[in-house]
Amino acid sequence: METSNDNGENGVWKRNTTENLSPSGSRNPSTNGKQKGEENKKKKEDEEEKAKSVPFLKLFSFADSYDYLLMFVGSIGGIGNGVGMPLMTVLFGQLINSFGSNQGTHNVVSAVSKVCLKFVYLAIGTAVAAFLQVSCWIVTGERQAARIRGLYLKTILRQDVAFFDKETNTGEVVGRMSGDTVLIQDAMGEKVGKTVQLITTFIGGFTIAFVRGWLLALVMLSAIPLLVIAGATIARYMYQMAARGQSAYANAANVVEQTIGSIKTVASFTGEKQAIRSYKKFLVHAYKSGVKEGLGGGIGIGMVMMIVFCSYSLAVWFGGKMILEKGYNGGQVINVIVAVLAGSMSLGQISPCMSAFAAGRAAAYKMFETIERKPNIDVYDPKGKTLDDIQGDIDLKDVYFSYPTRPDEAIFNGFSLHIPRGTTAALVGESGSGKSTVISLIERFYDPQSGEVLIDGVNLKEFQLRWIRTKIGLVSQEPILFTASIKDNIAYGKDDATEEEIRGACELANAAKFIDKLPQGLDTMVGEHGTQLSGGQKQRIAIARAILKNPRILLLDEATSALDAESERVVQEALDRIMVNRTTVIVAHRLSTVRNADIIAVIHRGKMVEKGSHSELIMNPNGAYSQLIRLQEANQDTKRASEDVNRPEFSLESMRQSSQKVPYPRSISRGSSVGRSSRRSLSMFGLTTGLDLPDAGDIDDTIEEQSLKAPPVSLRRLAGLNKPEIPVLLIGTIGAVLCGVILPIFGLLISTVIKTFYLPPNQLKKDTKFWAIIYIVLGVASLVAHPWRAYFFSVGGCKLIERIRALCFEKVVHMEVSWFDETEHSSGAIGARLSSDAASVRALVGDSLSQNVGNVASAVAGLVIAFVASWELALIVLALIPLIGINSLIQIRFMRGFSGDAKSMYEEASQVANDAVGGIRTVASFCAEDKVMNMYKTKCEAPLKSGIRQGLISGIGFGVSFFILFNVYALTFYIGARLVDSGRTTFSEVFRVFFALTMAATGISHSSSMTQDTTKAKLAAASVFAIIDRESKIDPSNESGLVLSDLKGEIELKHISFKYPSRPNIQIFRDLSLHIHPGKTIALVGESGSGKSTVIALLQRFYDPDSGTITIDGVEIQKLQLKWLRQQMGLVSQEPILFNETIRANIAYGKGGDGEASEGEIIAAAESANAHRFISGLQHGYDTVVGERGVQLSGGQKQRVAIARAIIKNPRILLLDEATSALDAESERIVQDALDKVMVNRTTVVVAHRLSTIMNADLIAVVKNGIIVEKGKHEKLLTIKDGFYASLIQLHTSAAASSS
Repeated sequence: METSNDNGENGVWKRNTTENLSPSGSRNPSTNGKQKGEENKKKKEDEEEKAKSVPFLKLFSFADSYDYLLMFVGSIGGIGNGVGMPLMTVLFGQLINSFGSNQGTHNVVSAVSKVCLKFVYLAIGTAVAAFLQVSCWIVTGERQAARIRGLYLKTILRQDVAFFDKETNTGEVVGRMSGDTVLIQDAMGEKVGKTVQLITTFIGGFTIAFVRGWLLALVMLSAIPLLVIAGATIARYMYQMAARGQSAYANAANVVEQTIGSIKTVASFTGEKQAIRSYKKFLVHAYKSGVKEGLGGGIGIGMVMMIVFCSYSLAVWFGGKMILEKGYNGGQVINVIVAVLAGSMSLGQISPCMSAFAAGRAAAYKMFETIERKPNIDVYDPKGKTLDDIQGDIDLKDVYFSYPTRPDEAIFNGFSLHIPRGTTAALVGESGSGKSTVISLIERFYDPQSGEVLIDGVNLKEFQLRWIRTKIGLVSQEPILFTASIKDNIAYGKDDATEEEIRGACELANAAKFIDKLPQGLDTMVGEHGTQLSGGQKQRIAIARAILKNPRILLLDEATSALDAESERVVQEALDRIMVNRTTVIVAHRLSTVRNADIIAVIHRGKMVEKGSHSELIMNPNGAYSQLIRLQEANQDTKRASEDVNRPEFSLESMRQSSQKVPYPRSISRGSSVGRSSRRSLSMFGLTTGLDLPDAGDIDDTIEEQSLKAPPVSLRRLAGLNKPEIPVLLIGTIGAVLCGVILPIFGLLISTVIKTFYLPPNQLKKDTKFWAIIYIVLGVASLVAHPWRAYFFSVGGCKLIERIRALCFEKVVHMEVSWFDETEHSSGAIGARLSSDAASVRALVGDSLSQNVGNVASAVAGLVIAFVASWELALIVLALIPLIGINSLIQIRFMRGFSGDAKSMYEEASQVANDAVGGIRTVASFCAEDKVMNMYKTKCEAPLKSGIRQGLISGIGFGVSFFILFNVYALTFYIGARLVDSGRTTFSEVFRVFFALTMAATGISHSSSMTQDTTKAKLAAASVFAIIDRESKIDPSNESGLVLSDLKGEIELKHISFKYPSRPNIQIFRDLSLHIHPGKTIALVGESGSGKSTVIALLQRFYDPDSGTITIDGVEIQKLQLKWLRQQMGLVSQEPILFNETIRANIAYGKGGDGEASEGEIIAAAESANAHRFISGLQHGYDTVVGERGVQLSGGQKQRVAIARAIIKNPRILLLDEATSALDAESERIVQDALDKVMVNRTTVVVAHRLSTIMNADLIAVVKNGIIVEKGKHEKLLTIKDGFYASLIQLHTSAAASSS
């Protein structure tokens, strides 16, 4: 499938950036090259986008029998409701006759009251019908939308991994689930009922007109073809615009997702401006299509109204002719005209429904296309073999493979490998050689292009996928956890696992100790992507999850690389225990991990170059394996201990780090984890992360509180945001007033015309001509007023959306890092808030404001006309109007209660989706699709119920308002008859009052259907202002502060104590002091969770310490300008976060938003990071797009790009947070050299747990229990008897010795 129809999101980016970037694009990578690319592609895309929508009926393809019943009853209600208006015209004709034929007699009252009674019956019937119409359709709309959401997620989860690499990304999935389903629901909910009602009114009106006077009706019908043509053209145009706007917002959503998911990287490289710039660029596209859409709608209504009025003009003139020539009477002519009026008015009101249908059909296209997509590798496919059990022989025969995203770069050309049952095979080789690809093929994430993968001699493709995956356990280098409790995460390994089994698995994985220390034990929530745990803790939970599965084949992809020496030893033992009698495939950089394997296969560039056991391979000193070992040993001049292998994890970081070593393109978890975790998971020594995260219940409350806490927004404030458009809105208001006044004037004309029809013939002829011309004038006025109103209000509304989104995004990007640690600020939730809230706010300004202005104008004009005609009758009618008002008020009150909770609950549901899509490989490998679906469904139950309740209440309100309306009519005419009877008014004046007020009421009743939108909009506005009003505690956009002209780089931390804001009960530092001399290298070591990486986070001011001071060159860092401070520091962290752009753009990002990097600088930086070679080797070189979170590069390649990005910044202070942990020996050596070069004359802070990395530091500081317990050079620290450092080294040595 050509990627372009993926709404321009991923596809365009990927393709453009690879094809259309010219070298000059490097100046400002985020805009230049991409813009050119995008514009060329955009044109094509737009052409394609025009055609994409689903047929209307297809929207209902997921209805069940109950929905069909609801839709049936709702439609019957709609028909009943729709017939009300035409029937009223008949009663109306009867009224005119009762009044007209009884002029001057005293029968008026009794004749009229008979007709009034019929009005009461009509009121009761219509009320019931209206209730059924609205409530049935709202309820079925909610149900079907929920079903579509579920199906969409289900299909997304069943897709093969290649689909995620190529065609979608998490931002898009969440955006579609939260945004597009709302549009689809809008198109299949009460708008359908309303359309049925309006169409019925239309048909009914014309039927009655034909029965009463076919000739006149026929003449009036001549306008219909014109109406249809006008309507159709406009609907089509609006649909195209809607689709275009959709795609621009999808791109903007992606920017949000990338930025927030990697907020630390953005902050560290001061890339805020750049993110804001690219976000705004997409908003401008969306703004343009929004305005065009609005204008199109306005022209449409204007045309329709003009055609309608011209046809009246014809009717008045022709009706007069009929009275003279064919003996029609006045009542008959009026009945025909009013019936046609009722019928065609209903057509005029159909247009908002049509635009909703258009938007829904456009949104559904992409979702339904995904729902229907059959993956090549289908988990839900029941076909295929299932055996009693498998033995576990694995064979790869003559496999040819390249990743679907890079079909031209072959990973394997004829690769073969045999692993006998029950043995342990280790795959070693350099980064990017294809080791992890073997694991992806065994899990059947991908199928080879040719050759076969066999288990027990059976081709993997012949097994039932779900069954074979239950036999395979995967522990990967980046353990992906879901936003749920630890217990739920482990339970993914096995359906219906008991508490004992889960505890047993934790024991085996050496996780039980740290879990018991957590305040909520197994029920502790792990945070988005497990950010609340350190890397080592996450890895142990992932291992427990695999143990619980009890697989026949165990795949360990760098499974222990993230652990410190102590945990690694214990986990390795646990793994050794569970590896017995299973076929195990290990991928590892650390050779010590692989020594005990039965077979070691050395893979180089997709070929197996050597195979044998450790002792056999070592015999050949020139073999690839021996060379790898030598390389690693050279890297550890010191004891073989530091064989790296067992990496004493001194650092928390490390953990995390390695956890992200991605050697193969994968749909990596959505970022937040990556970006965030790295600094969240610390914990006090020994108490590894005793998180106290609120449990799920509390989180729900906080989200809800947020919408409640946000104070109700005054409309004045919103209007303030729209200030620059005030002139535009004022001009629009004039248009809206004109639109509003047209209807009452029309009413006035009708009542005047009634009188004309009873005049003597020659007078009649003259007058009808005159009124006919006046009608045409009215038509022209409509043609001007509607587009006028629509254009100016949509400029105002779309500008407001654009401004709100930009303001919020700007605010969010500048929030302090700890703000993002809170669950409700995950990238999914914020993305959803930016997309849906801004759109709802617009309903307050654009559409509903213009509607309300029009209504007020209608009401005023109606009242003026009515009072002039007969003030007594007008007063009485006016006294009845509050009834209608009270009813609308009650309805609004009820509405307000519901939309709030539903919103936050759907946010939670989208978090479930978010996690699952981010960790799609984990979901696939644990066959957890159904589990995710159940979680998702439970999260959706509450919002669904509240939506249904809302439907019933709207239905009652709608029914009651019709009931009141018709009774008010009955009462009016009854009183009118009394007044005529007592001679206080005339019959034509009764009608003048009636028409003026009905026309005004028609206008106003439309607005009661807007209440739902305004309620939503007010809540949304509150949530928007909650973001806009929050002051960032550490704000990079704040320009104040000192800038030192010559930074030496002397750093001092004095008496620091610190706790992470998200975990206030856990003390990370208590009174930590540390002095770093300028230009020197200091290494921080300590156990996982001891707070080493926290030092780096504090230096960058991601957080501020609770007490104590940090100074640079003697100045407190709070006094320095934040942006400048961060520009002086180059951060290379363990999980390098790259943006979904070209390699060139990623490196140039180091210059920050404003600096433009020249091609020369980029290449120089890449060369010093030892990245130039591999980049030049890629097919598109520096224009290669790295994929979401850099998945298209191996871990070592990503890390080198990240180092180049830090180098180009030319920082005074270098912060290396486990920077080389993700590299194989060869790359590590070269990168270490590069780093050594870069470290010269710079103050460098290194966090590491590999001894080779630390030994040469000028100062080594050991962090334990929140203070520094030892510091000095390597040699000095070794001499301290029973010292902490010495014992770490000892641990390391013994671990290495035992493994050798």
